[in-house]
Amino acid sequence: MNLTLSIDEKVLGKARKVAMGMGLSLNEVVRRYLRTLAGESDSVSAFTELRTLFLEQGGHSKGSRFNREDLHRG
Repeated sequence: MNLTLSIDEKVLGKARKVAMGMGLSLNEVVRRYLRTLAGESDSVSAFTELRTLFLEQGGHSKGSRFNREDLHRG
């Protein structure tokens, strides 16, 4: 399913840069967030870690990557 959003261009540009720094497309970041928000993902701890990384390091992961196993590890 496709979703259309209205987003300020400056916010969109910054969000794309953050997603790129995480090694993801903005589309994938939004998709993962919505799955977590809907309770369809066990990746709450990974999301929390990612949010902390963003807040502490300004969105730069310094090369750290998440993989599927990390996201679903319980």
